[in-house]
Amino acid sequence: MTTLTATDTTAPHPAPAPIPEVRNRIPLDQAVENSFTMAYRGLLKIKHKPEQLFDVTVQPILFTALFAYIFGGAIGGSVRDYLPILIPGILVQTVVLTSVVTGTQLREDMEKGVFDRFKSLPIARISALAGALIADMVRYVIATVLTILVGLCIGYRPAGGVVGVVAAGLVIVACSFAISWIWALVGVTGKSAAGVQGISMMIMFPLTFMSGAFALVTTMPGWMQGLNHANPVYYMVNVCRALMNGGEYGGDLAWSLIGALVVIAIFAPLTVKAYMRRA
Repeated sequence: MTTLTATDTTAPHPAPAPIPEVRNRIPLDQAVENSFTMAYRGLLKIKHKPEQLFDVTVQPILFTALFAYIFGGAIGGSVRDYLPILIPGILVQTVVLTSVVTGTQLREDMEKGVFDRFKSLPIARISALAGALIADMVRYVIATVLTILVGLCIGYRPAGGVVGVVAAGLVIVACSFAISWIWALVGVTGKSAAGVQGISMMIMFPLTFMSGAFALVTTMPGWMQGLNHANPVYYMVNVCRALMNGGEYGGDLAWSLIGALVVIAIFAPLTVKAYMRRA
């Protein structure tokens, strides 16, 4: 009698493929790339809405001409003598007020749900905030160049030369970048874009006008001169005048740069924390 031996014809199951590791952290190089991509997006918004550049194109021309020809004779004795006082002050005012736009546009994007769309993309979450800040630095440079060009066209001749003017521009752009972190925090935590703009202007206009941007601080009441020692815009105006009118690198330059670093050290973490909690 023949015995049949049953053989197992069932093929062995293949080993399961390893589950790819989910990476919650975006590499630093990708985060930087994403940030510059978002900055490019911010510049494209300007291309499609050129009116967003009115504050850095029309305002420098308008303010410089008005203040020079209306107040030049009363404050400086003549327009030409007033320009060394006015142009550095107008430069600071224009660029510093431009930094307010950072918070306003952030709030608008959050209200429109743009950041909600970014959450579904494989990008660093911080890139939208970083990109907005980088794009606004382009606005600061445009405002700086236009203000200086307008001053040159109406007769301003900076004694500090090209080096002094470039140094002043770099300092103002750096300080305005630091201030933009404050308005970014206001924008992230604010309730509306109009409210953010209102709060920002309510703070910046008094600080700018009392800083000596348009009239020397020595002509102001003693109590206002004392307040200016706690006014960061006051030091920025002094730095611009010293660099543009004489190429002098003094204590106000050190105070301005130290103040900018302190502002970034305090407000950048607060802004990022608030943004990550809401975005």
